[in-house]
Amino acid sequence: MSLVDQVAVALRRLGSGDSFVAIGDSFGLSHSTVSQVTWRFVESMEERGLHHLQWPSTQEEMNSIKSKFEKIQGFPNCCGAVDVTHITMLLPATEQSSDVWLDHKNNHSMVLQAIVDPDMKFRDIVTGWPGKMEDWSIFESSNFNKLCDKGERLNGKKLKLSEGSEIREYIIGDSGYPLLPYLVVPYEEKEILESEPNAKFNKLHLETRMVAQRALTRLKEMWRIIRGKMWRPDKHRLPRIILVCCILHNIVIDMQDEEKDELLCFYRNNHDSGYHQLVCEGVDEKGVALRESLSHYLNGRLHP
Repeated sequence: MSLVDQVAVALRRLGSGDSFVAIGDSFGLSHSTVSQVTWRFVESMEERGLHHLQWPSTQEEMNSIKSKFEKIQGFPNCCGAVDVTHITMLLPATEQSSDVWLDHKNNHSMVLQAIVDPDMKFRDIVTGWPGKMEDWSIFESSNFNKLCDKGERLNGKKLKLSEGSEIREYIIGDSGYPLLPYLVVPYEEKEILESEPNAKFNKLHLETRMVAQRALTRLKEMWRIIRGKMWRPDKHRLPRIILVCCILHNIVIDMQDEEKDELLCFYRNNHDSGYHQLVCEGVDEKGVALRESLSHYLNGRLHP
């Protein structure tokens, strides 16, 4: 097979999610050949394509990300939005470890956590964990969180505000995450009822973090191998397949496939259909102060 044909076979497998047999029939190949070609492609992308999925390496790149986030709904100094999705699997009931993968919806699943920039590109991902793990547990165990905790990430220039307040670099996430000095989540429902500014903050927060939901929807729409329930996948290989799908997702965005963006506007909330919002009650005092400063800023009570 030529290199072009091998890439075509692998992309068909990843993009359609069709079985090895169905793809083999359409290309005149055996299902084992389709499997081998697809895996070689995955290994090659891991080796040669990782530079397409990385945290911003220059101040210029980070400034561009912050500027684009601020244009969405005014959040200053924001560097990313975090969210998770479940890759569901059909596992045999006789498999001894199958219960490990049962999530709170009683599906067998593997979790993908992604930090997304305003262009819907993945900047940091974590995958391989069972779906039963809570969102906050995955984040807290991540290398990204450890780097932030040590002051080695989200440690850029702070925005100075009136009255002595300041806003550091941070990312945003939903209520499934703890409120941290570098991770801003919405106010709780009781805090919304007590304060109109808090309600406005939550509205702007939701509209800003929607970029992560859209990115995960786009990922599953384009790379359908991870969209439906995967039939008895190799759980050691699956994280590598998910990684390569994320790399391909970023490459397509770099190619400015605007038509696809317009199509996926209709699906932007459906990347994890059937899963309800988990709530984490973890709160850090510095996170509280950061959220208050952001709320005052967005409600026009503080200025640079």
